[in-house]
Amino acid sequence: MATSSNLILIAAAGAAAIAIGVASTHVPPDATEFVTIAAGSFSYRASGEYLRDGVAVDAPLTTVTFDRPITIMKRQVSRAEYQGCVDDGACKPIDDAAPEGAGGLPAVGVDWHDATTYAAWLSDRTGRHYRLPRDAEWVYAAGERFSDDALAVDGDAGNPAKRWIAAYDKESAAATLDPQPLPFGSFGRNANGLLDVAGNVWEWTDSCYVRHATHGAAKDSAVENCGVRVVEGRHRAYMSDFIRNPRGGACSVGPPPSNFGIRLVRDDESGILARLVAMARLLGIWRT
Repeated sequence: MATSSNLILIAAAGAAAIAIGVASTHVPPDATEFVTIAAGSFSYRASGEYLRDGVAVDAPLTTVTFDRPITIMKRQVSRAEYQGCVDDGACKPIDDAAPEGAGGLPAVGVDWHDATTYAAWLSDRTGRHYRLPRDAEWVYAAGERFSDDALAVDGDAGNPAKRWIAAYDKESAAATLDPQPLPFGSFGRNANGLLDVAGNVWEWTDSCYVRHATHGAAKDSAVENCGVRVVEGRHRAYMSDFIRNPRGGACSVGPPPSNFGIRLVRDDESGILARLVAMARLLGIWRT
């Protein structure tokens, strides 16, 4: 949503565009297919850790409502698409050597910073606004392919192993996946038309890890840790975003996991506003 300062910048962009003759036809078209999912409500169990009197419990079910449609990539970003950002000098190269013909496979081995850098680069190149989805948006788009991470086992201060065992049983029951990324479409299409949701590539979201705690009748507390992000795929997981940073990453330094990729959301504006926002972004004066 545009703030008052952004509206001023949009107006300035419009005036500047007229002055220098910038036309909306200079904005390149999107290179990938998108799916637009209608606005609506759904039941959602938020990510993060929930503690009741110091004991781990399932997150409560809540209702989340989206007032606007969500426009999201039909498939993950390909290796060739990500390489375009590398070739422009904006993105870091993927650490592993690409086998011949890998350009059409999902780009994997990227951390959260790589994913957000790619989104910013694509926004600059196209004049549209791309970003990582928030966890609730990803779950809504995944639909029936989302795996609820509730364990249906109440926490027990005297025997915390109950939930550990339940989590192990749930994950071990999942089918073994090929560790190598597979061609687009290998895991089919969900009811919303997205390909390979919950396949063998996990996808970064922009949501931070949050620890929620309740203590009797006391007010709930929530501590957010944005050094750890939510990733979604075959199941929900959490990953440090400092992976490649030797100063901030501590024990998590190293190449990103080889099955972490990118699927972006595109924020669509309409009419004249969309054209002015695109111009503002191209001129480098749009702030989000």
